[in-house]
Amino acid sequence: MAQNVQATANNIKYPLGLTNWRVIGSSMRNDNNTQRVILGNSIAIKAGRANTAKTQWPDGAILAKLVWKNTTLETWKAATVLGDFVHAEIMVRDTTKYATTGGWGFARWKGLDLNPHSQDINAATACFECHKAASNNNYVFTVPAKMP
Repeated sequence: MAQNVQATANNIKYPLGLTNWRVIGSSMRNDNNTQRVILGNSIAIKAGRANTAKTQWPDGAILAKLVWKNTTLETWKAATVLGDFVHAEIMVRDTTKYATTGGWGFARWKGLDLNPHSQDINAATACFECHKAASNNNYVFTVPAKMP
């Protein structure tokens, strides 16, 4: 499915094999009723599992956030489960290439067809504006899940 995905305007390509990456964490946004599963490439997984007070994301780390609308499980109304797929977001760590956006390149693809969110080369700036709120966590909202 993700083999022929168009790169975003800032030339970030959708990572092949992303659905085989390991989970770093998850989150839920109450303002738009969505659930997110955050995956990482092997570099990001190693950094996320380091169990430091503040994750140090090295160059080459890629975080992927897959987002679904929440829905209720038909057979058990108390359970909230994944509904329709909304979009995929990618953060690529390269402190030189993306120095003006906190060392991260940002990209988003919408829907199951993975259409680039915008053709505007400056669209990633809007992502960074939001991520400034997480500046003391290397501009990353994700808190890696503690694993046994």
